[in-house]
Amino acid sequence: MPGVTPPHETLVSKVLELPGVRCIEPAFADLPDDTFTAWMEDLPADQGRLLVDEDSDPLAMAFHTGQGWLAGSFHLREPTLALIEHFEELNGDIFQEDRAVWEEAVREYYSLILMETTTPALEDLNPARTGQVRDLLAECWGERVGVSCLDCGCGSGLGSLLLRERGMRPLSYDNDESLLSLGLSRGRLLPGETMCIDATYASRYCRGAEAGLGLMFGEINAFNEQDWEMITAELLALTKDCLVTVGTEREAHLIQSWAEARRCRVEVRENGRDPIYDRWVCLIERE
Repeated sequence: MPGVTPPHETLVSKVLELPGVRCIEPAFADLPDDTFTAWMEDLPADQGRLLVDEDSDPLAMAFHTGQGWLAGSFHLREPTLALIEHFEELNGDIFQEDRAVWEEAVREYYSLILMETTTPALEDLNPARTGQVRDLLAECWGERVGVSCLDCGCGSGLGSLLLRERGMRPLSYDNDESLLSLGLSRGRLLPGETMCIDATYASRYCRGAEAGLGLMFGEINAFNEQDWEMITAELLALTKDCLVTVGTEREAHLIQSWAEARRCRVEVRENGRDPIYDRWVCLIERE
């Protein structure tokens, strides 16, 4: 089960000091899956390497095999005793790095592979909307330099681009590989800040942020309403305050009801700048 080889040297290889190392998990979304831990327990190897964080908790483990160096990540799942014993049998080396550095490195690794393997979607950015969203963020949020922000359903990265422009620190996620590939190729999304995940399970993949952004949520209908409620609930649970936009007043009141059910304060505004995508704005704060 060897991993995909990224197109060039990565931050993962630099942190582990292992040029050409491959991650065994095929995609970023697979990182919490214990299946890969079990596979590593029986991996024939002659060398091992363990990466721990600033608290000496495991971040990654790599083994030298007949297929080269293969690594598994443990910042989103726990290594088993059997795997640790396998490493100890090899008298492997132990390295230390800040957890945040490894998290960024892993995001970069899989973003680079996504760019290499996924054809970008056709350009979807309307220049007029860029200015409209820029003005909306300035009006609703003012100056928030240095604030971390989850860009939920980031698409091709308009929100992330504008958050970065305002001095904020975005962490972007979506499950549409072609849109992510577009955003990464255009520089609106940055590899170390981007995750291809199902937003209904966002808390499995990140520790949260101070703020949350959800541009153009929806279209919310009877068939997907439960999914959108889960996406919204995850975003609220991971942040202190959020700005969410939708196309209709009905959708805005749905977002409002979901947020209020989770003990959040909500202000709904009509946004005259955009009659279609961001017509209604929900400003949400956790009580």
